[in-house]
Amino acid sequence: MSPLVITILIVSGIGLLIIIAYINHMVENNKLEKARIKADLNDRLRRSTDLAETLPGQLMTPALKLLLSRLQLHFSERMLQLEKGNSTLKARTEELRKLIAQGESIPVNNPPQPIINEAKAKDVRFQLENLHGQLTRCAKDGIIPSNDAKHWLKEVRHMLTQVHIEFFGNLGQQALQKNQPGQARLAFERGVQYLRKQPDPAPYQATLKKFQEQLDRANAMVLETSTPAAEQPSELEAGLESLGENEWKKNNIYD
Repeated sequence: MSPLVITILIVSGIGLLIIIAYINHMVENNKLEKARIKADLNDRLRRSTDLAETLPGQLMTPALKLLLSRLQLHFSERMLQLEKGNSTLKARTEELRKLIAQGESIPVNNPPQPIINEAKAKDVRFQLENLHGQLTRCAKDGIIPSNDAKHWLKEVRHMLTQVHIEFFGNLGQQALQKNQPGQARLAFERGVQYLRKQPDPAPYQATLKKFQEQLDRANAMVLETSTPAAEQPSELEAGLESLGENEWKKNNIYD
C-alpha cells in the first residue's frame, strides 16, 4: 500500500471521527434543548393551572378563568408536540377545549378565601405577582396580544388593591370585636392612606368614604376610653407596615 493511500485513509478516518463527534454533539444539544423546553413548558403550565384553581373566588372572574384556561391549552398543546404519546395530557387538552368552548359561561368554582391576616394577604399577593409575571412573559412571547395584556395587567393591579382593602377592613373589624379601638384605628388609617395614594383613586371613592367613617368611629372610641394607655407596637402594626406600597413594585413595559 502506497504512502499516499495510507495518508488518505488516515485523513479520511480523522475526518470521519470529526463528523461523528459533531453529530453526537448536535444530538446531545438537541436533547438538552428539548429537555429545557419541556421543563419550561411544564413550569408555565403548572403556574397557569395553580392560578386557575387556587386564586381566591372573590378575585376570579369568568373572563380570567377563560384566559387562564387558554394559556393552559396553549402550553398543553406545545407539550403534546414533544410527548405525543402522553394520554393524560391528551385528555386534559380535550377537557380544556370543552371548557373554553363555553366562553363567558365557563364555570368558576374557586371558593372565596377571606383575607383575615397578614399571612393570607402575603400569600394572595404572591399569587398576583405570579399572574403578573405570566401575563408579561406571554405578551413578550406573542401568546397574548399587547392590548389584551395591557388590560389584564391593569386588572391585576386592581385585584391587588382589592386584597389590601379586604385586609385592612377585616383587621379593623377584628380589632373592634376585641375591643381594641387603637388597633382598629391603625388598620382603617392605613386603608385610607393606601387608597388615597392610588394612581387612579376614582373607582375607590365609596370604599375610601367607608374607611374614613370607620376611622372616625374608631377615633371616637379611643377618646371615650376611660384609661387611654399608649398601645405598644403589635403584630398587627408590623403586618400592616409589611404590606406597604413599596413592597409590590413591578417594572411593567405596558405602564
